[in-house]
Amino acid sequence: MTPRAGSFAFTKMHGLGNDFVVIDAVRQTIALSPETIRRIADRRLGVGCDQVLIVEPSPVPGVDFGYRIFNADGGEVQQCGNGARCFARYVYEEGLTDKTTITAHTPAGVITLERLAQGEVRVDMGPVRMAPADVPFIAPEPSVVYSVDVGGRKRELTVLSLGNPHAVQVVQDVERAPVADEGPRIMNHPRFPEGVNAGFLQIVDRRTVRLRVYERGAGETPACGSGACAAVAAGRLRGLLDDRVDVQLRGGRLTVSWDGQGSVWMQGPTCRVYDGQWGGQNA
Repeated sequence: MTPRAGSFAFTKMHGLGNDFVVIDAVRQTIALSPETIRRIADRRLGVGCDQVLIVEPSPVPGVDFGYRIFNADGGEVQQCGNGARCFARYVYEEGLTDKTTITAHTPAGVITLERLAQGEVRVDMGPVRMAPADVPFIAPEPSVVYSVDVGGRKRELTVLSLGNPHAVQVVQDVERAPVADEGPRIMNHPRFPEGVNAGFLQIVDRRTVRLRVYERGAGETPACGSGACAAVAAGRLRGLLDDRVDVQLRGGRLTVSWDGQGSVWMQGPTCRVYDGQWGGQNA
């Protein structure tokens, strides 16, 4: 059967329950409006996903692919760690590369991805950026911890960027943390002019943490790869964690490594769920 005009193939994938629609824009021509992305992401009327990931030819020489990320609300974002792992598995299994280590150009810069055994992928998420202007975050000068008014309550937040913005607070019990209430308040706080991902971090010991993340443009998800990296970086900056940490999220476990200076590395599983065809102009 010949695909209808405007239709395209896609693959549904997830990393620890953080789910994606992955679209190959190397071998097929696509044009996605924010409205179409919202329809694809709709869990009742579309495919359903947290983000739509686009695999493109690299826009710069010497890099293997381009990688673009769109939230369920149709807005483009700079980085997605769980998505990056799925991206690496996808391009290898689709025969777009035979490399086990690839590079991908994102709006936040170039990342390196290493395909490991049994569906696991290790990702170089790049350096931690602390300058308020890099997040962006309204503050007179950089600090490891900022006191921020959240709904009339003072919260101690570590604010940083890994290509996308994160605000991490340490809590006693992540299951009792007010994620549903404070997550959107922090995400939309006026001191974050472009919004922020709100992380709620429980320290179990120096090598183990538990985490929940309220993601900008998606709400709380079962797992957030960049959020896990940001949480470990925040814990390291506060002197609470070692340089290799297991991060337990509701969707499963990630391993994050950071020496305090160079790139943050994240390792975890991926899952390919099914392949499909988006139906075209009237889908």
